[in-house]
Amino acid sequence: MTTPLAARIAAPGPKKILACDGGGILGLISVEILARLEADLRAARNDPKLVLADFFDFACGTSTGAIIAACVSAGMSMGDIRKFYVDSGEQMFDKASVFKRLRYSYEDEALAGKLRAELNRALGRGAGDAPATLGDPGLRTLLMMVLRNHSTDSPWPVSNNPAAKYNQPGRRDCNLNLPLWQLVRASTAAPTFFPPEVVTFAPGTPDEYQFVFVDGGVTTYNNPAFLAFQMATAAPYQVNWATGAENMLIVSVGTGSAAKARPDMEAGDLWLLDHAKSIPSALMNAASAGWDMACRTLGECRHGGQIDREIGDMVAAPGAANWTGPKQFAYVRYDPDVSRQGLDKLGLGDVDADSVQVMDSVKHIPAIQRVGAAYARAHVLTAEHLRGFV
Repeated sequence: MTTPLAARIAAPGPKKILACDGGGILGLISVEILARLEADLRAARNDPKLVLADFFDFACGTSTGAIIAACVSAGMSMGDIRKFYVDSGEQMFDKASVFKRLRYSYEDEALAGKLRAELNRALGRGAGDAPATLGDPGLRTLLMMVLRNHSTDSPWPVSNNPAAKYNQPGRRDCNLNLPLWQLVRASTAAPTFFPPEVVTFAPGTPDEYQFVFVDGGVTTYNNPAFLAFQMATAAPYQVNWATGAENMLIVSVGTGSAAKARPDMEAGDLWLLDHAKSIPSALMNAASAGWDMACRTLGECRHGGQIDREIGDMVAAPGAANWTGPKQFAYVRYDPDVSRQGLDKLGLGDVDADSVQVMDSVKHIPAIQRVGAAYARAHVLTAEHLRGFV
């Protein structure tokens, strides 16, 4: 029997992919950008009830992006997702006890409970019902979330793809049976911020085992856009979507970026603690920019900020080439510059730059929303950026 999801995956016609970066509470920047996109699509299709699951065939995300992607796939409107972040933001970052702060800064119970309740509600389940699973038939799109399996030292792109090797119903440890909220929570388990998530596979059987997961953002896939392209096209995943700028669209949404320049630093300032604080974010930022560059090279880049002063933005006119090979997809990158200069360009001179660059900046939620909304007004040109797919 073909499921609605399997039918949607196999249906002919252009495919649209949404990829959401990690960034903690800064995910509200992405939410505001996507709210503008949703509003434009509603107007274009004359459908005031349209949600992004009606448009995108595949939603993927890392860390806070996994929350957004799961909620989109569950059919939630951006208004409801915004409300979830605003109402739950401070509770998500609930300070851990003094004795636990040597291991992590925040408790996870509030976030876990909120995720379970919200996803159950969106998928038509009651608060007291069993938690929705990764294989829930109510999920309307292909969904991928990036986790880091700390037990095996490897990135885990977990999806609800019915053709995937580890999603076959005959397996005792079929991933589709895993609680959806727990996988989202695992993807958000940022080391030093939250405790890791222990997930049990094949529970209640002789084959039962556990893995320890942490935030997918500490893999090289805090920006999961290219990973989504691989899943949609690489033979082992059996999704097999057609490539080409007229056949596939990838909309990649960030949570704000700003270079942490240190012009007055001297060589002697680099020591163990400094490296421990700066190297993880430096690697994540470099990987995110690298995947963005890969997408702009392989894809027909329709919008995106400057990558650096040598490369520029690689945005090309329709049909123009910016590399030597054929274009594999149409590509749009939305990611505000949240440096002091970038905020000034958005007309947000009163917003403190430091307050919109930190993933646990829950005391500045209104300012974070203003950044996303201002960027969306200035940069989200739906008819132009999504031409051929609307």
